[in-house]
Amino acid sequence: MSDQEQTLFAKRFRGYFPIVIDTETAGFNAKTDALLEIAAVTLKMDDQGMLSPNEKIHFHIEPFEGANIEKSAIEFNGIDPFSALRGAVPEKEALKEIFKVARKGQKDAGCQRCVMVAHNAAFDMGFLNAATERSNIKRSPFHPFVSFDTTSLSGLALGQTVLAKACQAAQIDFDNHQAHSALYDTEKTAELFCHIVNRWQSLGGWPLIEAGTEDENERSS
Repeated sequence: MSDQEQTLFAKRFRGYFPIVIDTETAGFNAKTDALLEIAAVTLKMDDQGMLSPNEKIHFHIEPFEGANIEKSAIEFNGIDPFSALRGAVPEKEALKEIFKVARKGQKDAGCQRCVMVAHNAAFDMGFLNAATERSNIKRSPFHPFVSFDTTSLSGLALGQTVLAKACQAAQIDFDNHQAHSALYDTEKTAELFCHIVNRWQSLGGWPLIEAGTEDENERSS
C-alpha cells in the first residue's frame, strides 16, 4: 500500500494498529504465574485524526495447568481463581477471540500489524506472549516487543505515572473501587491514551511539518 493509499490511521502510527490491553494475574512471573483476566479495547479515528475507544472484549481466564498462584496477588486484585461464578475460559479460547477482533480492526484501519497499548506495557506484554506460547498459537497479530506504554506517555504529557493519578490529571473519571478489574483498567487506559494522542494532535504535533516547508511558507508570506 502506497503512502497515498494508506488510511489516516495507518499513517498516524507507521502502519501499526494500537490495541489497549490489560491483564490481571496471580503474580509477577509471566512464565509461572496464572493469567486470570484479560481485556482489550480497539480504537477508531475520525477525519481530523482524533482517537476514541471503539470495541471492547473481556475474559476471565482459567489458570493453566500447573500455574503458580501467589496469595498476595489474589488478595490484592480480589480474584478467586477457582470460583465457578467467574465464567472463566481457557487461555487459548480467550486469545483466539481477542486476536480475531484485533485482526478485524487492523484490517479495517488499513494497518499492517497490531501494537499493544498498556499501562506498564512490559508486564502485560510478558503475560500475553507467555499465554500465546502456551496456547501454541503460531501467529499473533501483535508485535512481539514493540508497545506504546501509557506510563511513559503520561509521565511526559501529564507529570503522572500512576494510572489513577494520570486519569485525574487528564480529567478522566476514575473509580478506585473498580480498579484492578482488567476491563475497567483497559477502558481507562484507552481513554488516557486517546486523551494524550488527541492533545498532541490539537497542539499541531501531527502530521509533522516536513523539513524546509515552514521556512518556505514564511518566505512566501
